[in-house]
Amino acid sequence: MAYEAGALDATLAAAAGDDPVLMRELRASFHESLARQIDLLRRARCDGNWEVAAMRLKGLAASFQVWPLIALADQALDGAPGDPVVLRQLQAFLDEFPMG
Repeated sequence: MAYEAGALDATLAAAAGDDPVLMRELRASFHESLARQIDLLRRARCDGNWEVAAMRLKGLAASFQVWPLIALADQALDGAPGDPVVLRQLQAFLDEFPMG
């Protein structure tokens, strides 16, 4: 699942205004938070840890209205810890996330 521009960009633009440095910092912060939650999912070995990481991921996505990421978080919540399909899709989303 690829990154899709839209609500996240609009939310970041509303927060950063005309400040390109702040926009880059906010985008980097989102990217870092996303990477952290994916790492926690990757390391989860029990249902509880998997669910907490998936809920945090969903909360991050919902905060910025990133609907494809919300859908991936829902897939994780419906799956089992270590679900390789969900983890690959999340990693692809992260890898395609534009930092510029």
